[in-house]
Amino acid sequence: MTRAEKVARIQEILDEKIPEVPIPLHHRDPFTLLVAVLLSAQTTDDRVNLVTPDLFARAPDAATMAQLPADEILGYIKTCGLAPTKAKNIARLARILVDEHGGEVPRGFAALEALPGVGHKTASVVMAQAFGIPAFPVDTHIHRLAARWGLSNGTNVERTERDLKAVFPEATWNKVHLQLIYFGRRFCPARRHDLSACPICSWAATRKRIRAESS
Repeated sequence: MTRAEKVARIQEILDEKIPEVPIPLHHRDPFTLLVAVLLSAQTTDDRVNLVTPDLFARAPDAATMAQLPADEILGYIKTCGLAPTKAKNIARLARILVDEHGGEVPRGFAALEALPGVGHKTASVVMAQAFGIPAFPVDTHIHRLAARWGLSNGTNVERTERDLKAVFPEATWNKVHLQLIYFGRRFCPARRHDLSACPICSWAATRKRIRAESS
């Protein structure tokens, strides 16, 4: 089986198993999505969705958020991982958006990645999910699946992103990255996973990989 044939079969299974791809982080607009994605680092989406309603009720936009001290923001997000640092970054980020971008979230990787607490993955999520610009954010689920299925050597997330962009058509990136996240959560977990029984690992993973993860 060629790599193109493998990717086509993977896509068929993803479309069958994960036909709908709702954005997992609750938000109303690019700003609330940006903050939610920033909060999701080392924190589950469910936890983020628990804390953001009250935070966004208090500060629904950059202009309002920029008026809040970091300590007040921390009070809303304290149950999230790395909360003190995230609170400081959100406060600084909001002020920069107001001072340099008219209170709006910029539509560009460079401008997004220049914001406090915003790395390439966060910028990619915002570009894809807020603005519909093709991007391929790679989280731990996607990184794991790409390695298991032989689509990337798995050395780092940057390499995985490049490899996946090379094999999936650009027009599918925004949907496929969410399909992979949901598939990883539902069918292909990191631990105690029987690769031989997985809808994709069972045929896409090498025998060596299946043996290694079953030992």
